[in-house]
Formats: sequence, C-alpha cells, structure tokens
Amino acid sequence: MWRRVSFIREIQVAHLSCIFPAGSLLRMLLKERRNVRSEFITLIADRANPVSEVLFLGYDNTKTKLIPALYGNKCRVWHCDGQVEDLSQFDLVISFGYRHIIRPKVLEKTTAPILNLHISYLPWNRGAHPNFWAFYDDTPSGVSIHLVDKGIDTGPIVYQKEVEFTKYETSFSSTYKRLIWKVEDLFIDNISDIIGKRFSATPQSGPGTYKRLRDLPAGFSGWSADIDREIRRLRSGEV
Repeated sequence: MWRRVSFIREIQVAHLSCIFPAGSLLRMLLKERRNVRSEFITLIADRANPVSEVLFLGYDNTKTKLIPALYGNKCRVWHCDGQVEDLSQFDLVISFGYRHIIRPKVLEKTTAPILNLHISYLPWNRGAHPNFWAFYDDTPSGVSIHLVDKGIDTGPIVYQKEVEFTKYETSFSSTYKRLIWKVEDLFIDNISDIIGKRFSATPQSGPGTYKRLRDLPAGFSGWSADIDREIRRLRSGEV
C-alpha cells in the first residue's frame, strides 16, 4: 500500500536541497544523485529495488493520484516544482501541472523520455487555459499525453482522447475537473507501457492553436461562470 515517505534528515548536495532517509539507502542515493542539480528535488515515494527512477514535475501527491500509481507499480518517485537543470539521472520524467518550461540545454543532455500531460486535444489549444479556449474557439475538448520537445505543447503525441461533457457539467470549473480526471485515467490505463517505455509517438499534424496567459479576455467572469452564457457575453463584447 502506498504511503508518503517519512524523511529523517536533510542534506545539502551541491545546488540540490534534498531530504533523504538515513542509513545505507542514504549513502546509495547520495552516490547516485550527486550530479542532479535543481531548485528543490525531493524523494517523495521510496521503494527498494525500483523498476524505474521517476521524476515527477509539478503537482505533488496531494494534488494527483499519479504519484501513488507510480509507486504502486514499483517506481521510486522524486518530485520537483522548481526549474530543473539536470534530468540525466532519471529513467522517466513526468510533467503534470508544471509551471516551468524545460530549457533546451536540459533537453539536449537528457535521454529519458519526458512526458507532459495536457488537458487539450492537441494540436488544439496549446499553452494556457486550454479548457476555456476549446469552448470559446469551438475546438475539440480532450486530453493528451505527449513527449516534451523545445516548443510549448508541440511534441509528438503518445496517448490522446476526446472528451464529451455531461449536461450537468456547465461551468468551466466542472469541465476542468473532468479533464483532469480523464488525463489521469489515460495515464493510469497505460502506466505499465509508460514505465516500460513501450509506446510510440506520433508527430502533431496541422497548425493547431496556441494561447498565452494574457490572451484570456479581460472581462472574463471567472471559472465558476456558466459556459454558454459566458461565451455569448464575451463574444458580444458585453462588459
């Protein structure tokens, strides 16, 4: 059964602040991880003889069920929500709810697959607020898991699914929650192949769309707004 690791001591290693358990595992981890540099990387789910060393970027185990799922599939899971500088010591990197762009120089020296979970049906609605723009621009709603490249949400698609909402999901917040559940379920449904790297990736086709944070209309009422009424209001130019 998954449990959060209780950390006993804190140690500074180069530019890395990590919390490790004491004992022989500590010495092993220090040896294996001495070259990892990051703002803050934490061992969040420890396991003896793991099948994979996974770095999870973004949400922690209080915000996603994917970290317990990885642990349940015999992975040792590390976590970081800061800007990473070196990913070369990991077998697999997962980005979900991560607020940073991984720098090209970091990507170039990384051999591990880096998978990003994005709540849009790529290539539509790359970037910020994909759920809003799917409704506003009348583009498909869905979820995608893709490889990270030097662009923003432009990497080859590994898994993807369109999402339809129920008649009761009428706000941006309720549809957002559905998309989060769906992308997590898509990951878990394929978790064995993801950990084992038994997947193929298909380049995105077509120009798609891309939005920045500042593109959200200034008069937007908020995420609890009724979608149909809010979209009509914004399109009509009402304030």
